[in-house]
Amino acid sequence: MRQLITTLVFVITYQIGAQSNTDLIKHFEAYSKQMRLQGDVQGTINAMTHLNILQPSEARKDTLAYVYMSEGRHMEALNTIGIDKKIDDTDIAIQVKAMSLKALKQPERALVHFDEMFKRNPNPTVAYELAELNLQLSKLEDALVHINYGLENSKPDMKRAFYERQTPYQVGLKSAFNYLKALQLYQKDPKKNIDAAVDILDATLKEEPSFNIIQLTKTELLRQKQAQQTKE
Repeated sequence: MRQLITTLVFVITYQIGAQSNTDLIKHFEAYSKQMRLQGDVQGTINAMTHLNILQPSEARKDTLAYVYMSEGRHMEALNTIGIDKKIDDTDIAIQVKAMSLKALKQPERALVHFDEMFKRNPNPTVAYELAELNLQLSKLEDALVHINYGLENSKPDMKRAFYERQTPYQVGLKSAFNYLKALQLYQKDPKKNIDAAVDILDATLKEEPSFNIIQLTKTELLRQKQAQQTKE
């Protein structure tokens, strides 16, 4: 008899707990929907965090990490899904890891995930990221491979944003690749290739007169050329 009572208590407690858990999930799903409608990002994050505790899923974790990343909260994004490459990473997870590690100035680690993004979906936008990161890491031949890919595959409607000015601006993606081509050529031999790099910058500037960073880079390269000539 005592064993039967104990069993009944356990079953009733379990049913109440299951019902309570289901109700909480419904509540936070409705709460999350309402927060999105209101444009309340922190409310959305809170709701998704509760849902992931109540009913864990990789899809929820990936989405939560993506929201963090979109808000510039890159460390929180990576704390949510980790930084290591996994075979079963979703496309969203790979993107979050790549972009967040880049934003946190971890180019070597970011490169791994951008490589995976490119394998899954080769396109000029990801190629630009790979070219830029490889230049930062002085992997000049790898950078050139992606620069050439970008120059061949960029479409006229593809753009790249730059932020060195107070007001951000966009230029054609092909022009952005030409900018990287000039940098790659210069890095390959800073003494011999300044003129050739400046020629590329000049040609690109004619196509994109508002490409501010090209003018800044050209000025710096010419300054370095003058310094070299003075030493000689």
